[in-house]
Amino acid sequence: MDEAVESPVLGPVVCAALGIEARAVRRGLTRTPVVVVGYRARRADRLPDACAALVTVGFGGALDERLRPGDVLVADEIRGIAAGGKAVPCAAPRLLAEELIRDGLSVQTGPLLTAGHVVRGAERALLAAQGARVADMESALVAARAGTLPVAAVRVVVDGPGHPLWHPGVIGRGVAARRVLARVGPALERWSALLVRGDEAAGTR
Repeated sequence: MDEAVESPVLGPVVCAALGIEARAVRRGLTRTPVVVVGYRARRADRLPDACAALVTVGFGGALDERLRPGDVLVADEIRGIAAGGKAVPCAAPRLLAEELIRDGLSVQTGPLLTAGHVVRGAERALLAAQGARVADMESALVAARAGTLPVAAVRVVVDGPGHPLWHPGVIGRGVAARRVLARVGPALERWSALLVRGDEAAGTR
């Protein structure tokens, strides 16, 4: 569903920038709503005021050359250039990564950076040197709206060092990344069940 989710919502809500991302991630979800927040989260007003957590899910660009197209980054913190680089910690990132690995995905954890533009070239290398591993254009904006709610972010790599976004090969990489995105739902729901229950493991990982 692309419309706003009416409150109250008991569980987490998944946020996707684009319809193609939302349609892919919905394939693996059975009970978790997905809200399309638009490019650069311009429709973040669609998000509910009450839910267990906000989880941004979609495609991203690798800054770190150790990440390849099709790899999954689970953010352990979300940084925003517009917010002066202030980092927002993510809820139980190692637990979420473990659940995704259980489903056979190639997963790493690390900082996710939200930029106001497509990152490329020398800027990509500079941000990688500062520790950021993947860039997107929505997660920090969603995290800012979340306030005190737990947040998480899952990004499937489409482009990166040696794999430019504006290159004919991006079409094939995009199709492959969409297949990966369609597989993240079950792990998200297992993770969110622990989070909603307040499981001790979810709070310490």
